[in-house]
Amino acid sequence: MTRYRPARLLLPAAAAAFALALFSGWRGWSWPPALIPAVLLLFSSGLLFFLAYRPVIVIRETSCSVGDKDFLWSEVERVDSARWPSPLLLQIRLRGGRVLRLIYAGEPANAVKLLRQMRRLSRGARIEGVPYKQYWGEDLPGAGEAARSSPPRYRVVRPEEEEEIERLYQKLKSVGRTDRQSSPEEHGE
Repeated sequence: MTRYRPARLLLPAAAAAFALALFSGWRGWSWPPALIPAVLLLFSSGLLFFLAYRPVIVIRETSCSVGDKDFLWSEVERVDSARWPSPLLLQIRLRGGRVLRLIYAGEPANAVKLLRQMRRLSRGARIEGVPYKQYWGEDLPGAGEAARSSPPRYRVVRPEEEEEIERLYQKLKSVGRTDRQSSPEEHGE
């Protein structure tokens, strides 16, 4: 069982943003432009409080709990995520048409770990629109055949140089040998 809690710094950051919003609002009575940062800080404070009080996510081998909502991994049909790591935004589609939207505002390393763990345990699901086995590279068509055939060929030289090398090789081959025989004079004997 693994538990994922929101980051600990969210609550102090929310309180600090709220205090700064109050200060800016107080200054806004005598200087109206100070109301702009007051509104922005108040919005930031509300967002941080929202993220700080997200429910704990508990991952088990057969199920997942998000606050008071539980589901089995066998119920998961699709797992889609936003493209940024923190906060982690997931949309999990379950059988029966249920949709669970998950927001995890923890440490970025924990968010990556949670996402990987959820993708691994959702064995019957489509992950980002790709079937599970194909997503993890377990069911690639012709993968066994490609491994038995020749290894991949990487370019070391440019195509023009490759043509020149091939031309020189063919010239050496036409002479009758591709390697030079060393004579006793070359070795200083």
